[in-house]
Amino acid sequence: FASRELGSEVIGLSHQRLRPGARVPFGHRHEHQEEIYVILAGSGSANLDGTIVELAPLDALRVDPGVMRAIEAGPEGLELIAVGAPLAPERDSTIEPGWWPVGADEPRPSG
Repeated sequence: FASRELGSEVIGLSHQRLRPGARVPFGHRHEHQEEIYVILAGSGSANLDGTIVELAPLDALRVDPGVMRAIEAGPEGLELIAVGAPLAPERDSTIEPGWWPVGADEPRPSG
């Protein structure tokens, strides 16, 4: 997350691209911080505590603290900006490798 580079004291952002059909290979949640994802191009879906939300260009998705999340690209890939608070208290993040809802396809590598 870019934060120091921007002179930010609280928030940061990152630019992310996923290849067609790629899935982030882990779910994560934050105890204290919220995140916002802004879709720039392509399509995909977000898994929010087992609820799947479809994503399209110019969608903005806010995720509450405590919600496990993971993102998957659609057939044309997915490009997004993620905004968060990387300077939140240490140990704010929990990562679960291979997380996706029961019955879903096996995780696919991101990239």
